[in-house]
Amino acid sequence: MTDTETQRFIDNCLQDAFFPELPGHQSGKVRESYDLPDGRRIMIATDRQSAFDHVLTAVPYKGQVLNQTAMFWFDKMRDICPSHIIEAPDPNVVIARRLDMLPVEMVVRDYMTGSTETSIWPMYERGERMLCGHQFPDGLVKNQKLPGTILTPTTKAAQGEHDAPITAVEIVEQGLLSQDQWDELAELSIKVFARGREISADNGLILVDTKYEFGLDPDGRITLADEIHTPDSSRFWIRKSYDARLNAGQEPESLDKEFLRLWIRGQCDPYNDPIPDIPTETLIEFSEKYVRLFEQVTGQTFEKPDPAIPIRERIRDCLKKTVPEYFKS
Repeated sequence: MTDTETQRFIDNCLQDAFFPELPGHQSGKVRESYDLPDGRRIMIATDRQSAFDHVLTAVPYKGQVLNQTAMFWFDKMRDICPSHIIEAPDPNVVIARRLDMLPVEMVVRDYMTGSTETSIWPMYERGERMLCGHQFPDGLVKNQKLPGTILTPTTKAAQGEHDAPITAVEIVEQGLLSQDQWDELAELSIKVFARGREISADNGLILVDTKYEFGLDPDGRITLADEIHTPDSSRFWIRKSYDARLNAGQEPESLDKEFLRLWIRGQCDPYNDPIPDIPTETLIEFSEKYVRLFEQVTGQTFEKPDPAIPIRERIRDCLKKTVPEYFKS
């Protein structure tokens, strides 16, 4: 790739998806959302990259990868749990049903790993053995498989703040969920994870851990929301090299956000030091991992956007066709 091609690659990132014509705007770390009066929600996946509770940069194609990967997985889970999806009229855009979101994230884990403060490995390495209501024995090593699949839920933090680990008992005692709601969320989370693990294994990947978000639809049904099994919400390792790298004390080959987290941890303490600028070559390598994950998980070829057409302009044209009542001019 020439320097000119690399710059075009970087310049066409979607960093901003604010359209003042649309009502009910909400801005998240990665997505811009718009709540329409008719109960629909427009969600636009940008290329912004967050890590350690900060938006750091933009990664080429990232928003498209997230959106299209999530659409693949939502479709695979239809018989287990309904999702909020209505349609995806653009590679970066979803039209969804607005939900009453439940105030916990359901984190499902199969491996002793992680690099963030809410991951079980840093807590275990500090000497903690009771983690999120689960008792762990001494002698475990990083990245080894756990004896069984576990749930380690967290509270939902505001942007810029930390999610906090919480136990199932505390969730019910604090009134965040009823016992029946917790039981249903736990059952659905384990079933969705098991399906994801099976499909991932068929495609040469290990689904290591993930988080799910759920909400209630207008009829009170629990519904999958946000994203599912994307490289932002999940860890994926290459299956064929896992055993050899574990035995050698090396990090597994990953196709997810952990690549960037580990790069940052190699430069600084991300919770106490300024995070340095991320080199262009690192962003491109990161982007290629996301694209590879999409193709390996779905079996589809990733269709890169035309670099001559700004992504923001393409999305605006899509919105004008999808919700023309808001784009009169």
